[in-house]
Order: sequence, then C-alpha cells, then structure tokens
Amino acid sequence: MEKKYYTTGQFAKMANVSNRTIRYYDKQGLLKPHHISEKGYRYYSDDDFVKLQQILSLKNLGFSLEEIFSMTLRSDVSSLKESFSLQKKMIYKKIQHYEAILSSIEEVDEYLNEHDHLEWNKLVHLISLSQAGDDIVEQYRNASNVEIRIRLHEKYSTSKVSWFTWLFDQYDIMHHKNILELGCGNGQLWIENKDKIPLTSNILLTDVSKGMLEDARSNLFTIGNIDYKKMNCEHLLLEDESVDLIIANHMLFYVEDVNQALKEIKRVLSKGGLFVCSTYGSHHMKEITDLVKSFNQKINLSKNKLYEKFGLENGKEILSQYFDDVEMHRHEDSLEVTDSDDLTNYILSCHGNQLEYISKDYESFLRMIHNKMKQTGKMHITKEAGCFICRKSFD
Repeated sequence: MEKKYYTTGQFAKMANVSNRTIRYYDKQGLLKPHHISEKGYRYYSDDDFVKLQQILSLKNLGFSLEEIFSMTLRSDVSSLKESFSLQKKMIYKKIQHYEAILSSIEEVDEYLNEHDHLEWNKLVHLISLSQAGDDIVEQYRNASNVEIRIRLHEKYSTSKVSWFTWLFDQYDIMHHKNILELGCGNGQLWIENKDKIPLTSNILLTDVSKGMLEDARSNLFTIGNIDYKKMNCEHLLLEDESVDLIIANHMLFYVEDVNQALKEIKRVLSKGGLFVCSTYGSHHMKEITDLVKSFNQKINLSKNKLYEKFGLENGKEILSQYFDDVEMHRHEDSLEVTDSDDLTNYILSCHGNQLEYISKDYESFLRMIHNKMKQTGKMHITKEAGCFICRKSFD
C-alpha cells in the first residue's frame, strides 16, 4: 500500500491536536516530519501517527518530554510492543489507584452524612492515596530503565556465569532458615535462581517502592515461601537477631544514612549470620563514561559517584566498623557490545543529565556511536563488580 503524506495542518487536524502542538514537538525533536520539501513544507506520514500516540499517551501518564524522547527513539515492532505494554500496565495501575481514591471519598462522604464530625485518620488515608499517584510513574520509570540495563549485561557478558547466578552462589543459601533481601526491585535475583530456592526457608523481600514489590510478587507468585513488605533499611521492622541471611544487592549506595542502615542490619542479623552486599568499583563501565564525555564534557551518567559512597574500594573499611569478618569477592566479567542501538538505549536509561545534552543534537550523538562501533565492530566495556560477605560474630 502506498504511503500517504500530510501537511502539518492536515496531520494536526486528523490527530485532533493543534498545529502549535505539532510544531512544538518538532522543535523539541520528539516528532520530526517524514520529509521537508524544497520549498520548506513539512510532511508527515501514517507512521508518524503511531509515534504521536506514544508521545501523547506517555505525556498524559506523567512522563517528562525528556523521558518521552528516550522512550520513543526506536519505531521497530519490538519497541512499539514494549511501549504499548508499558502504557497498558500504567493505565491499569492508575485505574486501580483512582478506584481506591473514589472508594475512600465515598467512605468519607457517607461518614459525614451520618456524623457531625470527621475522623481525621480517614482524611489522612485519603491524602496518602492522593499523593501516591506519582509513585506509579516513578515505579515504571525505574523498572523500564532497570530492564534496559539488565538486558545489556545479559546479552553481551563475556562471563560463563551470569551476575545473578554468581551472586546466588555467594549466599550459601541452603544453610539459612530466615532470609531477608533489602531493595529487592522486581525480584530478578530470585527469578533467575528459582530452581535453587530452598522450600524450607522463610524469605522476606523488601523495598521502599510498593510498586516494585507488586512486580516482584507477580513475577514470583508460584513460590509459596516468599513474603513481601515495604520497608526502609534504615528502620527495619524486625526483631533483634531474627534473620540468618541478609542480602543487599547494589543498593547501599542509594541509602541516605549508610551507617544507620548497617546498625539496623547488624541488629536484626543472628549471631553467626551472613550479610552479603554487592556494589561496583570506580572503573565500572568506564568506556561508556569516556564515550559520552567525548560528546559533551558536561554529561554525567549518574547524579553522584555512587562508588564513592559505598564501592569496592571503600566498602571493606565501612563494613569493618560493624563486622569483624569481612571478605571481598569479585565477579570477573566484561561486555563486548556489538549493537549501537543497545548501547544508545543503555546510555539514555542512566540516572544522570545525559538527556539534557543528547536531545539537543541527537543525530550527531547517533553518528558518534555508529562511527565508534564501525571502527572495531564491537565495543569492549570494563565491568568491575563484586560483593562483600560479612559474618556476625557469636560474641
């Protein structure tokens, strides 16, 4: 079928948006015309309706224009499926969220019709529900970015033993009855090792994000001996010496007060119990850092140098203040990336300021990535990650 083309005005009218909206998205680099005639007329195609739908839907769901830019770069079938899947999940979550708010409002309204005063706990609950709406967007923003980064490591790792398999082997998990994971995310550690999970253990997965816990529960619903609880590791709602094994995978450097968290971890850990926490070193993924810096020195892929807060270089010193027995184990691995799109998506998924600078000249950024890959056919990337195994004394 021959592809149809539309002027800006025709395209805007058919999409039921203003000309100004189309011109604005063009200026922002979100929705460029399919081609521009010699006279400067801008034309859009049928394919551009799909991208416009993505932009409008993601904007309505609460994503910023910079985030939408990175989420709509690719237009292949696989990317479209991922986008629509994300939209469906978030819309379903928002429906549930608004249904909960509506139910709470009706309950408060009914109470007021029957009483001449208000129980403030009902109003506090309603306020809490209203404020929770932003958490839905934040959860899926984080989940999508985490999935992109996990896929890069899974696809291009040179190690015969995957990261999560290697980590699981460090836990000596068969010898522990009560197990706690802090910052479990979507449960990826347990998903990849589900055949090794001892059915005799009591496992508690915790996270500060309720949405992430729901994802973990959904991913691991067939495993009956796992419980889920929203919890901050700086204030563990657990009894003293009640856990035999505590796991913290790449999360201590996000904690506001690491020392307070370690005090709590030591408190709830049983005598002779293990605390295993993973992190990375200062050279981790350094080739990617160097690459984006060559494009613009102002780009930082992370808001903070997390390894300076808790990394392979300083982790043992920090942990030794709380544990007498601390060992560091490194996971020997690297990446050999051969697809420039995968590399681009990884860069855009990071937590730094890269979108601010890349979106201004995205075509030049793409050319730089493609040229880099063309020179060698692949890009070697250093991985510097490992874990600390800490044992609590019997004293």
